[in-house]
Amino acid sequence: MTKPSDNPAEPFKKALAEATKTLADDPELSVSYSVDPPGMTAETMRLPQVSRRMTREEVLIARGTADAFALRHRHHDAKIAQKYAPKGQMARDLYEAMEAARCEAVGARDMPGTLGNIDAKIANEAERRGYSQIRSTQDAPLAQAAGYLVRHLATGRPLPGGAANVMDLWRPFIEEQAGGTLENLDDALADQAAFARLARQVIADLGYGDQLGDDPDAQDEDEGDSEQAEEEQESGDSQQREEEQEDAEASPERSQEEQQDSSQAQVALDDLADLEEAEEAELPEGEAPLEPPPPAPHSEADPAYKVFATDFDEEIRAEDLAEPAELERLRAYLDQQLEPLKGAVSRLANKLQRRLQAQQNRSWEFDREEGILDAGRLARVVANPTTPLSFKVEKDTDFRDTVVTLLLDNSGSMRGRPISIAAVCADVLARTLERCDVKVEILGFTTRAWKGGQSRERWLSSGRPQQPGRLNDLRHIIYKGADAPWRRSRENLGLMMKEGLLKENIDGEALEWAHRRMLMRREARKILMVISDGAPVDDSTLSVNPANYLEKHLRDVISMVERRKLVELIAIGIGHDVTRYYQRAVTITDAEQLAGAMTEQLASLFDTDPRARARFVGIKKAS
Repeated sequence: MTKPSDNPAEPFKKALAEATKTLADDPELSVSYSVDPPGMTAETMRLPQVSRRMTREEVLIARGTADAFALRHRHHDAKIAQKYAPKGQMARDLYEAMEAARCEAVGARDMPGTLGNIDAKIANEAERRGYSQIRSTQDAPLAQAAGYLVRHLATGRPLPGGAANVMDLWRPFIEEQAGGTLENLDDALADQAAFARLARQVIADLGYGDQLGDDPDAQDEDEGDSEQAEEEQESGDSQQREEEQEDAEASPERSQEEQQDSSQAQVALDDLADLEEAEEAELPEGEAPLEPPPPAPHSEADPAYKVFATDFDEEIRAEDLAEPAELERLRAYLDQQLEPLKGAVSRLANKLQRRLQAQQNRSWEFDREEGILDAGRLARVVANPTTPLSFKVEKDTDFRDTVVTLLLDNSGSMRGRPISIAAVCADVLARTLERCDVKVEILGFTTRAWKGGQSRERWLSSGRPQQPGRLNDLRHIIYKGADAPWRRSRENLGLMMKEGLLKENIDGEALEWAHRRMLMRREARKILMVISDGAPVDDSTLSVNPANYLEKHLRDVISMVERRKLVELIAIGIGHDVTRYYQRAVTITDAEQLAGAMTEQLASLFDTDPRARARFVGIKKAS
């Protein structure tokens, strides 16, 4: 006989799992609960953890997430979605957000109760992302706004506060550009293929048609036409040969007549073209055709920031840049280089771990009106029955729901000891914070080539246009994802030892990339630590643009991140004064000081004593 669980949340979790399988119409679906971010594959679904306390917020978020995933599982066909999926990132984000809204709206027609649960999920996500504080479209995500608007139009249901704020900021623009397309929304909701075509048209209306790629329906027609054309060509070859033979036997007078007719037809066509050009020139200004909307800016922080070509940029995982055997060899070389330093780094990491784990000890708030019955205070109830019962509630630590991103400068000037120390410090910190239930992401940024690469070659072949903007091929590297365990990513950090990897550094775009990745995370607290040894430098870009072009963009991105306050930004400069860029920054003169600076900075952020946090090591205001 199975022993019943003493966790009061277990019956609820079992009931929710069964209801989710029914809603998803898949009795074989595996449903689990985890502190990791919610997620779903074809056969499994991971829902937010529900604690013993079963607070109202936990229950609503778990039910809302389960309903959203179940409706997508039931009404979403991955093959159709892949067929119509756009190629560009922004277009794909818009496509995915609208498809998620469609699944929820279709499901709500049969089960209206799901909308209330999903509202709680949307409200929680909007609150964590700070949507209610946004005041301009520059800070509001367009893809989310489009998804919210589709959901609102399809269900007629108002959105929670933060989500409604984002939708309202973008709604005038979306309705002005794509209002005519969205009028057909109700007719397309039940048919995923029809809705995908509608979504692609909305994306084109919003100015991202260049990111859609080829039309999948046109490709299907082309395949059918090509088969039919082959059959027609075979039957037509013999007929063509017969006609040619007849033409050869025709009289010379006929040939002269045909040439005369051809000349007259050509003159008529030329006259018609001239007439059309004249009519076009006389078209009144008020009747001129509407111009398509301008393309989206390359940078949210500075719409004037230009990039000559993005075709050659890449975001790539470390394991895709080297074979497993090479990564293993490079990691061994890294360990060998830093053997004398590992002891000191480990001691600092242990110090950080002790400080964090000291805050993880269980603590309670007493004399609450609800919670767990406080047995230690039952004696006073026995002595005086009129005394009300006393309850206690377990306190959560402030840093459990936290993600830390380490953004490492992979430029050529970091070659040698600086990059080696940065790699091992990132490695040890990731392992340390993982033990304390803090997610860690490790990213790197450089360029694919010296002196511009393929972007510069295209610029040269285009006639060297003036001030082309950024003129090199970016390479953004993911060494460790936030959800990847440290043991699976350990070898990847050896890639920093690879000869030829470290090239130029374009810090502004790398920082904006890391910031976007963090905003997609579900954790309530987000910390971004940048480690660099200099200002942004790319010879190809700076040779044909103003001398401060990349530096200005970096300042604009930093200002945007610090102004939004959705991510806590700190920086460590190795032999370079970064306090003139970042509000929170420290400069070290020797790479071997990096381990101590990193641990002290992070420990200070997690310190619960306000006075200790005020003594943040090395923090200076940017001058």
